[in-house]
Amino acid sequence: MTRWQIPPDTVSLRDYERRFHERAEPGVRAYIAGAAADGITQHENGAAFERLRLMPRALVDMSQASARCTLFGEVLDYPILIAPTAFHRLVHPDGELATVQAASLTRTWMTVSTQSSVTLEEIAKASTVPLWFQLYFQPRPQDTADLVRRAEQAGYKAIVVTIDAAVSGVRNIEQRAGFRLPDDVAAVNLAAYPPVAPVSASNGSPIFRGMLKHAPTWRDIEALCRQASLPVLVKGLLNPQDVEPALDAGVAGIVVSNHGGRTLDTVPATIDCLPAIAAQVGGRVPVLLDGGVRRGTDIVKAIALGATAVLLGQPVLHALAVGGMPGVAHMLTLLQTELEVAMALTGRPTLDAIDASVLAPAR
Repeated sequence: MTRWQIPPDTVSLRDYERRFHERAEPGVRAYIAGAAADGITQHENGAAFERLRLMPRALVDMSQASARCTLFGEVLDYPILIAPTAFHRLVHPDGELATVQAASLTRTWMTVSTQSSVTLEEIAKASTVPLWFQLYFQPRPQDTADLVRRAEQAGYKAIVVTIDAAVSGVRNIEQRAGFRLPDDVAAVNLAAYPPVAPVSASNGSPIFRGMLKHAPTWRDIEALCRQASLPVLVKGLLNPQDVEPALDAGVAGIVVSNHGGRTLDTVPATIDCLPAIAAQVGGRVPVLLDGGVRRGTDIVKAIALGATAVLLGQPVLHALAVGGMPGVAHMLTLLQTELEVAMALTGRPTLDAIDASVLAPAR
């Protein structure tokens, strides 16, 4: 079997994950699959979905069924977006170009990472679907502004600001593996911006006196919302107390996310945080969910609890590592099909028909 051939028994996202772990080099496996600290939150992201149960409905008219929704005035064929993940060239030589080709084939919107291993402009040229750009604030404000300008000029449709990674998580699995980026993989979008000198030990804590020195606040989000010509979403919001500051700053959407369990361990699963955030938002902006989605039934559960759509991160890299571009397209098609099956068997012909009544009472 060639390296990029999809094994015939690969029929689910978990199959792709299993194959990824069989094939990936240990350091790459530790970086992509590694969680913060003890991995409690990463495990809980999936376990929390498994605890939820669906109630089927029989003999519902599904003759006009559709999984379409609208986000920021554009039709999304399925409520599934590709989440921002870094360095796709770690697992495939074509990197994000292969991913965006698969996204285009399956009509799936893609969120491109600041730390992509292909430039945001090259990815945009290869895409036939709407793209969002994930933004990490840079230490120099002019570099942040330049990234936003580049995304606007390249035709991106939204800016997604990650707000839950002011500092990197303590990733022990990655540390034990001694992972380092290979020489031929880099955050190419940042190549033109001069690096900031690291804080010396004599200046005190490398976190409190270093990494956090340039960390953004809600004032920076507000300034970005005023200056950007695109809708601005924030990704990484878990606490309902952060909803009003976000809306006051002018954000156009919220992504409930815990960074895949890769930053702060022992925070709740995203699906457990979703209902309170959706209630606090009260329909004022779209709420999306990222973290733990592995089945079409998970998407139904997320929508039932207040999400407009979900984002998919690690499974994209698993599929890219196993099957290249066809692997990502196959994986996304599997999930789309599973969603349609789940909607049919729960008697929900449209996404609007999915509400909390689709969930069985808690045991």
